[in-house]
Amino acid sequence: MTARLHVAVLMGGWSNERQVSLTSGAGIAAALRRIGHKVTEIDMDRDVALRLREIAPDVVFNALHGTPGEDGTVQGMLDLMGLRYTHSGLTASAIAIDKQLTKAILAPRGIRMPGGHVVKSASLHDGDPLPRPYVLKPVNEGSSVGVAIVTDASNYGNPIAHSAEGPWQQFDELLAEPFIAGKELTVAVLDGEALAVTELMPTQGFYDYDAKYTDGLTVHQCPAELPADVTQAAMKMAVDAHIALGCCGATRSDFRYDPAQGLAGLYLLEVNTQPGMTPLSLVPEQAKYRGIDYDALVARIVASALA
Repeated sequence: MTARLHVAVLMGGWSNERQVSLTSGAGIAAALRRIGHKVTEIDMDRDVALRLREIAPDVVFNALHGTPGEDGTVQGMLDLMGLRYTHSGLTASAIAIDKQLTKAILAPRGIRMPGGHVVKSASLHDGDPLPRPYVLKPVNEGSSVGVAIVTDASNYGNPIAHSAEGPWQQFDELLAEPFIAGKELTVAVLDGEALAVTELMPTQGFYDYDAKYTDGLTVHQCPAELPADVTQAAMKMAVDAHIALGCCGATRSDFRYDPAQGLAGLYLLEVNTQPGMTPLSLVPEQAKYRGIDYDALVARIVASALA
């Protein structure tokens, strides 16, 4: 019988991923209650430290997505308060949220990632930073927030027009990367073990924020139908990245795979240290494929935090 704990579930906050976090948090809280724990749900605001001190939980389940819950800020606060919490710590979180910094850590370790560099958004209106097609994305956002694919046929203009809607209107700097044709893949890692490889097949456009969180816009093929060596390589890369960044609990690594290049066409894009736990999320889906239901997954993540 699992000892009854008081678990605070941190959710919401003020990032661009607030609604996803609220959905993740609600599911987690319900699972924790089914398991038999006492649960306090906290929609994070600027007084969150006072609230946590007041309730003094045994452990905090961090269900926040984006900043400041995924970038080390909340982790540092919880460290100072002496509270145990789920998922990765301050250093791993601060590195993984920064896509360029993640490359600086992982690429020298032999983990294949796309090239590219950070550009000032204003410079995009003078000319392209890379040959088209290329991808522009915020350096430190998740859930494909603010991603744009710039092609010869795009309606952004050439060069990108000031009036064209895109992430250059929201962010001062963007990461420019070569576009990798082919398949969108993802691998969940739980306590240092890769669970599966899922192929994500949007019914229209690409795998953006809406495709991730709107039912019916993306087909999930789990396990992905891939050559065995590609499946094994993706799972190994995800575990290697999880370990190299010093991650804990659950992470999810996202990939692009170009079958025309064979194994050399597999590229790690990023590591998510606070993966979603919504009904459409990929970590619960892969855990289920491995025989771990949602409640057991939540229990595993809590146990990892306590360890």
